[in-house]
Amino acid sequence: MVVSRRGFIATAIAGSLSLGLQAQQDPEQNNHEQSNRKSGSGVGTGKRPILICAGNGFPYIDDAYNFLKNGGDTLDAALRVVKGPEDDPNDTSVGLGGLPNEEGIVELDACCMHGPTRRAGSVGGVRNIKNVSQVAKAVMEHTGHVMLVGEGAERFAVDEGFPRENLLTDNTRKIWLLWKETHSDWWGSGLADPQWKKRLSRSLAQKTANTSQPKDEWQLRIDRMEMVAADLGIAPEERMAAIRKVLFPPTGTIHCSTLNNKGEMSGCTTTSGLAWKLPGRCGDSPIIGAGCYTDQDVGSAGATGSGEENIKVAGAHAIIENMRHGMSPLDAGRDALKRIVRNYNGDMERLKFIDMTYYILRKDGAYAGVSLWEGYETGKPHRISVHDGTRRNEKTVNLFPGVSQEWPPTPST
Repeated sequence: MVVSRRGFIATAIAGSLSLGLQAQQDPEQNNHEQSNRKSGSGVGTGKRPILICAGNGFPYIDDAYNFLKNGGDTLDAALRVVKGPEDDPNDTSVGLGGLPNEEGIVELDACCMHGPTRRAGSVGGVRNIKNVSQVAKAVMEHTGHVMLVGEGAERFAVDEGFPRENLLTDNTRKIWLLWKETHSDWWGSGLADPQWKKRLSRSLAQKTANTSQPKDEWQLRIDRMEMVAADLGIAPEERMAAIRKVLFPPTGTIHCSTLNNKGEMSGCTTTSGLAWKLPGRCGDSPIIGAGCYTDQDVGSAGATGSGEENIKVAGAHAIIENMRHGMSPLDAGRDALKRIVRNYNGDMERLKFIDMTYYILRKDGAYAGVSLWEGYETGKPHRISVHDGTRRNEKTVNLFPGVSQEWPPTPST
């Protein structure tokens, strides 16, 4: 759908006003847990075998489920799901066609855990290799290590028979050039910095004393970006989507957890990471215990969203330990989200720039999808995909109402 410049700005401003009101509320008053405990709302108990994954894996779960049902290995089933987005050049958050770092180079991360043998493998910052989830499995199976990164991981992958290929598509190259020419600024204060508002004193926000000025400046920026996009050859109907990726760098990822009839479990997570990141940045996806954790005795969990925040709470591991001590998948996931909230002392002015989704599967087939916010955009909620003989998407249970807001801040914030 083509979004007009005026509509794009209006949506951003409306979302900001809504979040401003939410920031005045007590976080504990913002959950709708009781109303979301019913099946179909991201919480339930499925029959074995069962697999769960992030929403971008939905088109691929039929094949993986049938493989699992017919006796296929649990990790191989999970890899069948995540390979779909890795191979899809139109999925700009994983594998081929993933949005690159600030130098225009696609760097991929992945990890996996095999419950039956209690093994794990991980790779980070891998260039030129598309299916890094399978490389993570190769690290697990063919080395005495758990994690390989960067150039060494790439060489290992080639030695294992994975072909080198250019992961930057023509589409993502043009979007990167648009970012490079109009918005290349990842240096500066992060949300965790006590002086994070220094970010707002740069460029656009220098004129915030006059409330009418930032909107004018914002419109000028959008106009300029549209002209640059046209010069780069980005199709008119794709320009606003490209501009959105530049202004609000996406963090998309895919996780999948599986459980077979024998009670064996596995999990994997794969990503191209945060768009326009500094070269060498690794988020939570390759970190065992953050982006993915599987314990054969308890369950499996994984994450998508703000990788830096998830690393700081070791989210997937925390969820499994919570379930080990008797928490339900829903309560275990919500507790991990609250740890992120705690790290910011409940400061909603900053938490609105953070989002996190956990996908949780317990050994008995109970599952939950939980998220910090309802979604990244109004009308597009976070979803967990489930297959236990019936393929379905379910809305996650959110801690806070409303949608998150992308970082860096815009003049409307």
